[in-house]
Amino acid sequence: MEYFMIMVIGLAVLAILSGMLGLGVAFAAVPFLSFFLPDLVNQVQPLTLLLNGLTGLLATFGFAKSGLVDWKKAITLAVVTTVAAPIGSYLVHFISQQFVWYVYLAAVVYLTYGLFKPVKGGQQEEKFKLAIIWAIPISVLAGFLGIGPGFLLMPTLILLGFEPKRAAGINAFAVTPPSFSALIPHFSTAQFDPKLTIALLIVGGIGAFVGARITSLYVPNKRLRQLFGVLIVIMTLYKVFRMMT
Repeated sequence: MEYFMIMVIGLAVLAILSGMLGLGVAFAAVPFLSFFLPDLVNQVQPLTLLLNGLTGLLATFGFAKSGLVDWKKAITLAVVTTVAAPIGSYLVHFISQQFVWYVYLAAVVYLTYGLFKPVKGGQQEEKFKLAIIWAIPISVLAGFLGIGPGFLLMPTLILLGFEPKRAAGINAFAVTPPSFSALIPHFSTAQFDPKLTIALLIVGGIGAFVGARITSLYVPNKRLRQLFGVLIVIMTLYKVFRMMT
């Protein structure tokens, strides 16, 4: 019961923070839930993909209430990511879990770079065609890692000229369908604890909506973005260290 409450409370906090960034919770939930669930591919990844789809959807509602979702761009990216994501989640069944963690660490370093990089959203042209091209390998990699493409797509959109709140709104919707499509190759081997899954879905969905509303209504806190990036790197490094010892 103690571990159950820690997982529920921890996931709620991560959902609020990830909802504020429009990322979906999976990229933070993977290292966090891996402290309690031993099987990355059959326990952690199916659960985090399910959580990512729900939290992305609820975050979309939060951003849409303030008119921050560019639906045409969001739907276009969603189609591309939905088609590409299952490729990665299929390949992960044939790769060692240790290698997956190394790839995850490299991806998290890129995310942190995107969160720390000075934002120039309104000062440069939005390069949406490039975003579509980048969305394909990002989605394959995200499916491989079991996290949904949002955590890499969001900083990529910012680097390609999108204003952060607008990028978060687009990204929140774009991560929803591929999270569910990437779950398909896991169906035959996934191991769900029904009670835990339901509890995490409830707190994750509520947290993501609250986080999106905070970002929509107030100026995002730059230090919070940076602290979040550092937190994920520390969690991932600790997980890799434990795996190697």
